[in-house]
Amino acid sequence: MSDESRVVGAQRLLFSSVWDAIESTPMEAESMKLRSGLMMALTNHVKQSGITQMQAARLFGVTPPRITDLLRGRINLFKLDVLVNMVLASKPTSPPPTSPTHP
Repeated sequence: MSDESRVVGAQRLLFSSVWDAIESTPMEAESMKLRSGLMMALTNHVKQSGITQMQAARLFGVTPPRITDLLRGRINLFKLDVLVNMVLASKPTSPPPTSPTHP
């Protein structure tokens, strides 16, 4: 993964992710990393399984508009606990899918 950078004054700052660059605290950046990883895993699950948005909504225990928000990457509409619950609802008898950055 390439480092993100931002110029502040005459200095160039390096970041390990875009979330580190744009969030105000390390805790907020880590939360966004986790949320984005879970959203990518859930989106990949929907796309790879070939299920409809209605079936995905039933599987994850949410409404179809929430699946639309998920598939459109509207990260600001999802709290971490909601995404974790969706992952757990998707496969109750096996380990939940993991994000590419957090195995």
